[in-house]
Amino acid sequence: MKLTEEDLYHYGPFMAKLLPSVWEKVKDRPDGKLILVTAMTPTPAGEGKTVTTIGLAQGLAKIGEKVVVALREPSLGPVFGLKGGAVGGGLAKVEPAEEIDLHFTGDFHALTSAQNLLAALVDNHIHFGFQGGDSRSQGSPTPGVNLLPLDPARIVWPRALDVNDRALRNVTVAVGQKGERSSRFVITAASELMAILCLANDYTDLRDRLTRIIIGYDGNGKLITAGQLKAVGAMMKLLKQAFMPNLVQTTEGVPALIHGGPFANIAHGCNSLLATRYALKLADFVVTEAGFGADLGAEKFFDIKCRVGGLTPSLAVVVATVRALRYLGEGKEKGGIRNCELGIREGLVNLKKHVENVQKFGVPVVVAVNRFAEDTDVEVKTILQACAEWNIRAAVSEGFDKGGEGCKELAELVREKVKSDTKGDATGFRPLYSLEMPIKQKIETVAREIYGADGVDYSEEAERDIKELENVILGSNATPESGIASDALAMTEGKMLDKTSMTESRMGPDLLHLPICIAKTQYSFSDDPKKINVTGGFRISVRSVYPAFGAGFIVVLTGDIMTMPGLPRRPLAEKMEG
Repeated sequence: MKLTEEDLYHYGPFMAKLLPSVWEKVKDRPDGKLILVTAMTPTPAGEGKTVTTIGLAQGLAKIGEKVVVALREPSLGPVFGLKGGAVGGGLAKVEPAEEIDLHFTGDFHALTSAQNLLAALVDNHIHFGFQGGDSRSQGSPTPGVNLLPLDPARIVWPRALDVNDRALRNVTVAVGQKGERSSRFVITAASELMAILCLANDYTDLRDRLTRIIIGYDGNGKLITAGQLKAVGAMMKLLKQAFMPNLVQTTEGVPALIHGGPFANIAHGCNSLLATRYALKLADFVVTEAGFGADLGAEKFFDIKCRVGGLTPSLAVVVATVRALRYLGEGKEKGGIRNCELGIREGLVNLKKHVENVQKFGVPVVVAVNRFAEDTDVEVKTILQACAEWNIRAAVSEGFDKGGEGCKELAELVREKVKSDTKGDATGFRPLYSLEMPIKQKIETVAREIYGADGVDYSEEAERDIKELENVILGSNATPESGIASDALAMTEGKMLDKTSMTESRMGPDLLHLPICIAKTQYSFSDDPKKINVTGGFRISVRSVYPAFGAGFIVVLTGDIMTMPGLPRRPLAEKMEG
């Protein structure tokens, strides 16, 4: 990577952060090829997408390519809950694995602290400040005191914790004090601060995004931001080191940039834009991943991350497993009679739908069959034959058992597909929807095109949310002090991130034209996790819509999805020894 000790901020002998000065050193280098690893609909245990991502990177290194793998940081929620860590496994993982799975370099702790600091400042402001929520009835503020007309009943900023804890989904805060009200916690991986960290281009952009965070509204419905609360400086101090990408290595010594960790079902599911941009300057091939199936992580990777970052993916790899196909085809996790092709063939409709979804973005696609030790030759051959029938190239990946050596076939296929692209960087990539579409049209486009839904139903709350959001976007409820300009034209004078400048318009995003981030179950194309192998014949239910202006997108909650998960009946934490 041509880096020196002076480019790194060390966390012990095996972990480091890239200092901001590194960008000036690498910014003029040509970009490498960006490879996205996504997957079919997973079983609750996951299908080894991270193993395949790391294995592919090691396979590319085995065949002589200069490669960096770019991953998300693990959250303690899954580590102690159901799914486990996010460092890969076997001979295809990142090291030091346990440190990365737990505290790592403290990025999640910094984000959690910043989230809760802002919440504490909000409550402190209510305690000492306005109480009625209507600035017209409050008189003159005390000189030198930052008083805002926050309505305690309309505070929207939650607290956060990086642990699955369903008891904190709905809480009462300030009990017996001024501003007593209902509130909530989110898991850190689903917080707006996590999205901000992962989508900011540089420290200036990070500050601007923090400034635009909506903390609540006044009695007249006008939004109030973290910038108006004067909270941004303190939050910047907490996030200063967390914003620097983390550098570690895989089992076989391939450089790995691990930074940011949003979930893909209840957030946008991609590692940080900053780490990806660094990786593209440091290698000829960058292998990254997006969470859960292609209906979630990949859609958001294409429609949010690539759009914000000006990224052009060269290829997508869809991970499939015998286990997932049998689970989907037979409707139960353990499968049934071994070597039964019927369950696999019934599950193949799911894999085919994910492949077709990726193709809708104009990105070339291959399939990686992540082989488990118990998989039979007949089962694997069934998947490969189906891919051939669809005119989709596929290869077996055995990174867990064999490391890079077990992924050489996949690496050769990926290199061949990328280098045979005669159009070079212009892969034909295109987002699914236009940002100029109305909010509902964006939601319905994703629901119909990606999920296969017949349509979308909106709750009364969602209808109110969209109407109110449109009022805010049109400027009637934004003030100059909020950091959110009311004139959308003023926001589009700057340019989005290009390949060298890493600068964005300092006026903020065009609020009239934001992407959407749909929160939906990962276990189905529908919003019902029990409908495990449907590819159509259902409707999506939207229960709530709210703005994340700091992150730069609009959040859409569907079905019964929660932004604070719960632990399973028997969490993995019970099996651990200290």
